[in-house]
Amino acid sequence: MSLLAIAVASICCSVALLYYFGVLKYNNPSLTQYPVRGVDVSSYQGDINWEILSQQSIAFAFIKATEGSSSVDRCFEINFNNALQTDLRVGAYHFFSFDSSGETQADNFIANVPKARATLPPVVDFEFYADKKKNPPNPYNLREELNILLNRLENRYEVKPIIYATKESYNLYLSGYYDGYDIWVRSVFTAPKSFENQSWTFWQYTNRERLDGYKGTERYIDMNVFNGTADEFSNYAK
Repeated sequence: MSLLAIAVASICCSVALLYYFGVLKYNNPSLTQYPVRGVDVSSYQGDINWEILSQQSIAFAFIKATEGSSSVDRCFEINFNNALQTDLRVGAYHFFSFDSSGETQADNFIANVPKARATLPPVVDFEFYADKKKNPPNPYNLREELNILLNRLENRYEVKPIIYATKESYNLYLSGYYDGYDIWVRSVFTAPKSFENQSWTFWQYTNRERLDGYKGTERYIDMNVFNGTADEFSNYAK
């Protein structure tokens, strides 16, 4: 191996390590352009002191509630109740299973997420997992189940749910079918412009932030921005 190749490999490894440990972030959204920031959490963040977490220049928190037809995040109830005691706007999200019916997934979320005043709309996290990216299910069938879930949640919580998606899952399943829904985009390496002709409402810009106030198996926390002003956020989904 040449000295140049060794040097390039060394630089690449260093960059990868800096990213892994949260020192280097590919995205650094402008506070002027995106003044409203927030986190999303699950049991991976473990025990959360919401009083401490909420004081770190964030305005909202999305909390994992359920997954598929039967799984419930073990920290959801305590996270949700304690977060509601802060000034944060709080929302709950459901991780969509490609292998379960929309009806049973809706039953799971509704049974575990109470209606509460001033909360953010429910979120359906629609992304690939396991081998689904290599072996994607039939789009028509999957949209049928997703539609059932979205409609059930809208009827229950009286607001259109938000759909969280990656560029890949959006392009394959959602593009052209869900223009009436707010989109929460995951893009940790580049800044999103839009999904087709649909603009995004929330952007998860990094999964490598470190904040105070939590202690779990995951040392990092996901950070997000709202696509609008503080005044627009204060009136969002109310």
